[in-house]
Amino acid sequence: MVKPTVIVSDLHLGAVPEAVPEAFIRFLRHWHGRAETLLINGDLFDFWFEYRTVVLSQHFQVLRALAELRESGVRLILVGGNHDAWGGAFLEREIGVDLAQGPVELELAGRRALVAHGDGMGPGETAYKILRGTLRSRPLCRAMRWIHPDLSDRIVRHISQTGKRSGDDDRQSVEVAKRLEEYAVKLLEERADLDLIVFAHCHIPRVRAAGTHGYYVNSGDWVKHRTYTLLTEDEIDQREWVEA
Repeated sequence: MVKPTVIVSDLHLGAVPEAVPEAFIRFLRHWHGRAETLLINGDLFDFWFEYRTVVLSQHFQVLRALAELRESGVRLILVGGNHDAWGGAFLEREIGVDLAQGPVELELAGRRALVAHGDGMGPGETAYKILRGTLRSRPLCRAMRWIHPDLSDRIVRHISQTGKRSGDDDRQSVEVAKRLEEYAVKLLEERADLDLIVFAHCHIPRVRAAGTHGYYVNSGDWVKHRTYTLLTEDEIDQREWVEA
């Protein structure tokens, strides 16, 4: 029996109640040996910057759970989001994560997928796209290493909007979700070689058939929904993680 691919996104660990990482750790343990791949499509952390000799202690338990999942035989893929695109050698070597900067094309459960977090995707947002490139540039990353981790974490917490989001009722989230879906549908209609387009970012779960045989998938978030997508060669199933 072929094992499924599991897709999650937008947990924003570090800016959510402690119950979220605790539940996510149990979620990870549930998939030991049961999944082929876990794809985390951005914003696993509300802030992640990889220093050469320092790891943010608040994420230790989740990092350990990810390493244990990898040791059980599950492949881990992390596509950088707008909050955590600064991964590096620690995640790759010590945790066993395959890092990717979207958009990237992957084979998931026998399907050809275009995967991206979603920020800056599609037409418009010119100013943000310029800012995005600047924030991920090598000079800025080098400069960041001169800032004490406690201070950088405090700065990001101050400017983060995660705690202000209200899920499906947030107007900005709804507008972003609509734009991402329209862009994904257009791509699927243009590219018959793609079976899936996988976005995140808007925090609203969605599965929609488009094109001749394709699907648009957004796995939602764990800030409000605790949703994930279960992907096999025959099925795309959007679920909510509910514990007994």
